[in-house]
Amino acid sequence: MMPPARSSVLVPSAALLWGLQAAFLTPVLALLLVSLYDATTVQVGWVIAVYNASGFLAALVIPARADRARRYLPSLVVCAALTAALAAALALSTSLPIAAVALAVLGGPASSGFSLLFAHLRHSGATPNQVVNTRAVVSFAWVAGPPIATFLVGAFGDRSLLAALGVIGVLSVAVTALMMRGAASDRLRPPVVEQQTTMRPSRSTVAVVIGAFVAVQAGNAAAVAVMTLYVTESLGLGVVWAGAALAVAAGLEIPALLIMGRLSRRFTSLGLIIAGCLAGIAYCAAMAALSGPIALLAVQVLSAWLVAAVAGIGMTLFQDMIPQPGLAVGIYANTRRIGAIASGAIIAFGSTSALGYRGVFVASGLVTALALLMLLVVRIRPSRSGHH
Repeated sequence: MMPPARSSVLVPSAALLWGLQAAFLTPVLALLLVSLYDATTVQVGWVIAVYNASGFLAALVIPARADRARRYLPSLVVCAALTAALAAALALSTSLPIAAVALAVLGGPASSGFSLLFAHLRHSGATPNQVVNTRAVVSFAWVAGPPIATFLVGAFGDRSLLAALGVIGVLSVAVTALMMRGAASDRLRPPVVEQQTTMRPSRSTVAVVIGAFVAVQAGNAAAVAVMTLYVTESLGLGVVWAGAALAVAAGLEIPALLIMGRLSRRFTSLGLIIAGCLAGIAYCAAMAALSGPIALLAVQVLSAWLVAAVAGIGMTLFQDMIPQPGLAVGIYANTRRIGAIASGAIIAFGSTSALGYRGVFVASGLVTALALLMLLVVRIRPSRSGHH
């Protein structure tokens, strides 16, 4: 394991940079495609679909290859370099097809850096509390990233985001190189023996947990996607209240993750995620029933608790179930991608009901309840090993 002083600086720095990469690129990718390459709405949809498909495959293949070598930092350096290369390619590109190829060939694999970082943490013997605290740094990046991106666009234009992305890629290469320099450990020491007896559930049990995570991710994605329309159309409030609600939820996510990390010392990962699902069901029920701005902001604490459970503790649960840490985080990351796709059906079904956009929260709550039931089935099955 790296020396504590070095690790305490470099690992959070790497997490911050990978969080900023996603926070800079993901929310504004459609805007960049339109403003820089004159893409139509249909073209934007296809390019983003190809980019996400590339990321989906890369999240399974690249971390799995690193698992076989039991070395994650070399692959992490490559992903960081691909981030810088992507920024350069998009900046130099003059046509949408070239930009689409760059996103598929460079951007998809680059996004695997998130999985590799957390796989390295697990391989280095990090505790669940340390993993969750590192995930809180990523959440901070998501809080800080969009305002910084908005400022850059307003002050320097759309292409400034590509320059910022390139700088982030170069800094990520430098930070990871320092991690490698201080971790001859990754090559010279044997793989860390896991600190406690871990789950080795059957494939059917793993499939149930994956299905539950896809469901809860879909419900949450649908709730976030319709927030603005719900606030303006159903509650009759100004759009600023939607932004305030999302900002409050994002801000609360960080302390929620830190609390979750402390609780992971006393409670099982599965138990904390079940508690998160209960908070998610309560959140959806409250959103479907509330009528004023104060209540809108107050219930965001429930949303933050759900996200903290799924985003922080969920990663450790997958790594407990699946012995290959890279593949485990890759599969976990893909539950979010699949959930985002499935959220479209939840929105379509819920919004066409008599409840309007309130119906989306009802549907999201039902889907989250389904996820809870799936996790409870896993929880009550006799366990032959581990305490999860």
